[in-house]
Amino acid sequence: MCCGGGFDIDMKLAKIEALEAQSSVPNFWDEATAAQKIMREITRLRQEVEVWQQTSRRLADAILLAEMDDPEMAEELTAETAVLQQEVDDLEFRTLLSNLHDEANALLAIHAGAGGTEAQDWAQMLQRMFIRWAEKHKFAVDILDFTPGDEAGMKSVLMSVKGEYAFGRLLAERGVHRLVRLSPFDASSRRHTSFAKVEVWPDVAEEIEIEINEKDLEIQRFKASGAGGQHVQKNETAIRIRHIPTGFVVSCQNQRSLTQNMESAMNVLKSQLYELEQRKQNEAISELKGR
Repeated sequence: MCCGGGFDIDMKLAKIEALEAQSSVPNFWDEATAAQKIMREITRLRQEVEVWQQTSRRLADAILLAEMDDPEMAEELTAETAVLQQEVDDLEFRTLLSNLHDEANALLAIHAGAGGTEAQDWAQMLQRMFIRWAEKHKFAVDILDFTPGDEAGMKSVLMSVKGEYAFGRLLAERGVHRLVRLSPFDASSRRHTSFAKVEVWPDVAEEIEIEINEKDLEIQRFKASGAGGQHVQKNETAIRIRHIPTGFVVSCQNQRSLTQNMESAMNVLKSQLYELEQRKQNEAISELKGR
């Protein structure tokens, strides 16, 4: 059984065959980075094909079971139908996420807006919400950078969210989030409106080639610290990079060494620059179509 759209199995099988042919050439591993990219793509495609094939087989078995019209199998058939419905809904959802990099891991940043402690508390509420959402979907979350609030909450956080279609699922969360409530930080219990900005990028640094001129970078090193300033490290292992042409600023202090933090920060910057270029190209195409 084959399916079109995002689950064109024949197309995926043909692509797997072509990539496997590339991986069998004698000098395939001479370019390790390119080779690893191809092997990851093969693994991803195999997983997608296997999911569809397994669902197709279970669906065919369920149809045969229903055609037997055996009352003793009714309960088992009902349970299997419910499971299959969930799997088919998930496959249908994936076909909607067919844009470039929808299947990629995601980088997610949250920034508290104006409003002091109230906004910083709201930003951390959003962070907890996204972490719980990721746990529900069995995604791995890694906090790359965290700036605590002055009294409560946080000023900003940068997180890596790893899992199938993480970017596609999170993309709709990009933008400004607003909270209106009676503030627990206001002795008069007045109503406050708080804002926090959520940014999302595809984590594609390992899959793309972007050259960044070192002269375009302002690099600062500082001592990493935990929430509230606890556990300040003696060595300057944290890194902050400012890309002068775009104004992008990336900080990373989660890793143990300066080298690791530098690598993580550069990967985030590459993903941001790549996504910016993609937006410019899409806007240019839209403008041409509108003429």
